[in-house]
Amino acid sequence: MPTILVVGSLAYDDVRTPVAHRDRVLGGAASYFASAASRYAPVRLVGVVGDDFRDEDVARLADQGIDLGGLERRHGDSFRWTGSYDFALDTAETINTDLGVFGDWRPKVPDGFAHSDFVFLANIDPEIQLAVLDQVRAPTAVALDTMNYWIDHSRDALLRVLRRVDIVSINEGEARQLCETFSIVRAARDILALGPRVLVVKRGEHGASLFTRESSFWAPAFPLEDVVDPTGAGDTFAGGFMGYLAECGSVDGPALRRAVLHGTVCASFAVERFSIDGIAGATRDEIARRYRALQDLIAV
Repeated sequence: MPTILVVGSLAYDDVRTPVAHRDRVLGGAASYFASAASRYAPVRLVGVVGDDFRDEDVARLADQGIDLGGLERRHGDSFRWTGSYDFALDTAETINTDLGVFGDWRPKVPDGFAHSDFVFLANIDPEIQLAVLDQVRAPTAVALDTMNYWIDHSRDALLRVLRRVDIVSINEGEARQLCETFSIVRAARDILALGPRVLVVKRGEHGASLFTRESSFWAPAFPLEDVVDPTGAGDTFAGGFMGYLAECGSVDGPALRRAVLHGTVCASFAVERFSIDGIAGATRDEIARRYRALQDLIAV
């Protein structure tokens, strides 16, 4: 079975929504991604936590079959994020960010992880993403996430790393910002011209778009009656997307389109509960049922 390596953050989140709130819940890009991807294939995680990181949260990840051989525990506090949502639930207002031990962390990929088949570089400094790429050996596909901060402040490094990855997963605003255009189609063309083979544009409640040099594809979000917490939805989407590619062992056109649906379904589970509870509690049978329902929804 192909393996997946994720390098990114583990955090404690304080989340406020119009109907509920939770404090110090397990979050971070690597936590969400790994929880989703582990539904499909073996996952190896590289990250860092502080003295305050609870043993039961380490156990929650390990109980999902996630290999934590690359998890460092350092003296200090773990990454902490506080955010709130209004009734639209589409954009988080960041109230406070405390990077803690994550701030000066430089990932070290264990030798046993270096030959992972699929690699996901979560949202971290592009210079660090480049350093991670220097530590892995001939993966089948490398995927990258980034954010507006790095586009503004580390653009040159981001462009260098984009030339070395196969898949880019970003949201609409980031795609427009990176390419300085309002047109997602033009932005997709420009990003793919930099080197990646695949661009996935995450569109929140409006689904996701897939672009390659040969074709494009759009999928709606899975319709839900109750959305509780959108935090981590994009990373959960990426976990389902990469997880399916690893499971099927292919990155051709049909596999990529199916992967978009799997990512969409995984994200739908994530937003129904706080923290990783929604996706960590989803079984493959439940994912399969929603996948078939989403297929029916978009079929003509």
